[in-house]
Amino acid sequence: MIFGEFRRLYFIIHVMLSYGLEELIPKKRLTHPLRLGRNLIFWMPNNHGQRMLGERLRLALQELGPVWIKFGQMLSTRRDLFLPDIADQLALLQDRVQPFDGSIARVHIERSMGQPIENWFEDFQYEPPLASASIAQVHTARLKNGKEVVVKVIRPDILPIIKDDIQLMYRMANWVSYFLPDGRRLRSMEVVREYEKTLLDELNLLREAANTIQLRRNFKGSQMLYIPEVYTDYCRETIMVMERIYGVPVNDVAALENQGTNMQLLAERGVQVFFTQVFRDNFFHGDMHPGNIFVSFQHPENPQYIGIDCGIVGSLNKEDKRYLAENFIAFFKRDYRKVAELHVDSGWVPSDTNVKDFEFAIRTVCEPIFEKPLSEISFGHVLLNLFNTARQFNMEVQPQLVLLQKTLLYIEGVGRQLYPQLDLWKTAKPFLEKWIKEQLGLPAILRLLKEKAPYWIEKMPELPELVYYGLKEQRLLQKSVYRLSVEMKVHHVRRSQSCFLFGIGATLLFIGTFLIQNTDEGYLPGWLMAAGIVSWIIGWKRIV
Repeated sequence: MIFGEFRRLYFIIHVMLSYGLEELIPKKRLTHPLRLGRNLIFWMPNNHGQRMLGERLRLALQELGPVWIKFGQMLSTRRDLFLPDIADQLALLQDRVQPFDGSIARVHIERSMGQPIENWFEDFQYEPPLASASIAQVHTARLKNGKEVVVKVIRPDILPIIKDDIQLMYRMANWVSYFLPDGRRLRSMEVVREYEKTLLDELNLLREAANTIQLRRNFKGSQMLYIPEVYTDYCRETIMVMERIYGVPVNDVAALENQGTNMQLLAERGVQVFFTQVFRDNFFHGDMHPGNIFVSFQHPENPQYIGIDCGIVGSLNKEDKRYLAENFIAFFKRDYRKVAELHVDSGWVPSDTNVKDFEFAIRTVCEPIFEKPLSEISFGHVLLNLFNTARQFNMEVQPQLVLLQKTLLYIEGVGRQLYPQLDLWKTAKPFLEKWIKEQLGLPAILRLLKEKAPYWIEKMPELPELVYYGLKEQRLLQKSVYRLSVEMKVHHVRRSQSCFLFGIGATLLFIGTFLIQNTDEGYLPGWLMAAGIVSWIIGWKRIV
């Protein structure tokens, strides 16, 4: 197992160096050992020196496989962090990964469906595929009833590659836990475990079909988001068939502007869609990079998103959702004291944290970013400062929130591209305040009564019997407690008596021994020693 992990690690290093990616390492004193190690230990020529750095990075990530492609997709949403050459190339990883042969897709589909492809589809476009990403590629087709659809097919033989990378990530996470000062706080093993579950779930297209149906139902009739229909009769674990949609890719800003799209409203709706999924539905799309988001051609003045690829979804438990909403609102109100207290109450920082010091540290990081458009905010700098603050106060990484944080970064990156003047805080604040209000007070009580009333009515005939058995169990419990109490008292008395007998025995033995050695009292010393021994034996027996 270890040999396989190191073999994979060697392959990763080999690919990166053969594409000359050491150029991405900043030339600073801190990184000097890395550059020196590259020249002395891992000497290897750059075999693609004629290509631009961005293209080399894209090709290297593509060669390394699905895990690395997804990493590139996430980076592609943050054009503020990269030069245009690199950002443009990374964007190709969203839906322009090197495809596999269409004939392989045909064999795969026919094997899964158990029939020739002509029995299912009137027409099927093998080459070229409509889109090709890290996990699957998509072909266009037409059903027998004339409906235009797309067929998503899982890439062949990607599971072993994913498992190798995940196993390597576990190994490195284990090293992080043991060797880095912040290792345990980062909870790296749990983060990798959460990522593994998310990635393996994405390989099951029946799960993705169910997720898509759920998300479509949540936004039925919405002007903000449209989710295509899934044709479940045609779906298998490695194949999914759904309605074909037409729209403008969300990152094609020029095309959106040319058709007169209301860019400000579009950006604001992106934020609203995200918070609606998280707080209203507790079911959010966890892979909202630009390759999975389109904008409808219809009604550009009232733009509507189209979302696809629901393989990764997330949800939060009730406590985390409540704490997150209250944290956001406290941030928006600049109530840093409340933020600090919520972190302590939720257990995200240790209970002995100095709230006043934590409040001051949060204020130092967050105050500079308010009342600024996205174009003037360096989120990389903010995240770095937040990380340092978390480390200072021993704040642990919350694995259940990692997917949510990644999705929020996606949304922020898309918003920056669409409308740099977007005020993320003012857009989200009214929604969250309304949600919190609905969770408290009379509306929440009435909603709970409405939700629970059918269950309570169903159980009402059983109440007398439940009350009777409850009282009976309570009476038996009281008797048991009384009996146990009496037994404990008896045991306490027995131990006291035993200790007394031990003490008497020791005293008699001591007096008898003294008299034998110092007087001529005849039989008395012997009787005293005999009585002492008997007292010891009786005391020991009473304990046993």
